[in-house]
Amino acid sequence: MGRAPRSAVYGNGIAEPLYFRHASSLEHDTGAHPEGPGRIPAIERELERRDWLGYQRREAPAVGLDVLTRVHPRAHVDSVRAVSESGGGAFDADTLASAGSYDAALHAAGGACAMVESLLAGQARVGFCGLRPPGHHAEPTTAMGFCLFNNVAVAVRHALDALGAGRVFVLDWDVHHGNGTNDIFHATDAVLFASIHQSPLYPGTGPLEDRGSGSGEGFTLNVPVPPRSGEPEWLSLVEHIVMPAARAFEPDLVLVSAGFDAHRADPLADCRLESGSFAAMALHVRALADEVGAPVGAVLEGGYDLEALSTSVAATMEALAAGGEPPSVEPDSATRAVAARVEAGS
Repeated sequence: MGRAPRSAVYGNGIAEPLYFRHASSLEHDTGAHPEGPGRIPAIERELERRDWLGYQRREAPAVGLDVLTRVHPRAHVDSVRAVSESGGGAFDADTLASAGSYDAALHAAGGACAMVESLLAGQARVGFCGLRPPGHHAEPTTAMGFCLFNNVAVAVRHALDALGAGRVFVLDWDVHHGNGTNDIFHATDAVLFASIHQSPLYPGTGPLEDRGSGSGEGFTLNVPVPPRSGEPEWLSLVEHIVMPAARAFEPDLVLVSAGFDAHRADPLADCRLESGSFAAMALHVRALADEVGAPVGAVLEGGYDLEALSTSVAATMEALAAGGEPPSVEPDSATRAVAARVEAGS
């Protein structure tokens, strides 16, 4: 599908920001596992304390199988359903399912699709999906890394195939590389995928040298950071590496794979962000979206310290909705080195 005019993609009549949720997220029972059902109540208690930050709450629908199978073959969808309907089980040592997991996964992907439908119809400028299980590690035929279906990838594919978007920018700021999203759009120039992630760390993918393939060469931007990287490093990369590439791409839709496990309190990684760091990154994303005339939505990924998760989500949602001048930092030596390598195409 060709690129739609800006007026058709973005629309008028902007309303309050949208928050997508569904009770099935609580039925994905992973037991004593970092990615547990308590994540959603922790987030929503914080949002309720802040009067939901002006977001309109909407029920996330289940994704249609015709939409889901544009990313995941029917055999994979059926395997997730079968494990769930049998009472649950493990896809690998990290990735579990319970009796309620298939339904939760359908609503997590469906919420992301409903969000992009609303954004591209001009019903809102900003959206956030507070749903689980997360998705960015899921490959087309493989559930992994706590993820069953790749929610953001399904939403991107839906936007491109059915909603008139010609170009979609995805920023993955989860501390773990979004290998599934990376690979799904590896060979297309319709999606600019950018990931900032700790390395070395699970799943061991996402080197700077991975820049896409075929017609997608140059449309994958992986920026690994070392352990103990904090706000100066992350914000420098966002401002001086990721945002210039996104501006040049001129997307019709901006999405964030919003993981919050780069927070200093998170037990599964070793970066040093604060809740306000995510707000700062969100301000850059919102400023980009405003500049190119595109709506912006975020899809929940990781984040496993409940207090850090809840305050970081709220800070992100507030920044995305309110906008404002993003903070500016001088590029550090590491950013300059990355910029030189990106410019050289290595």
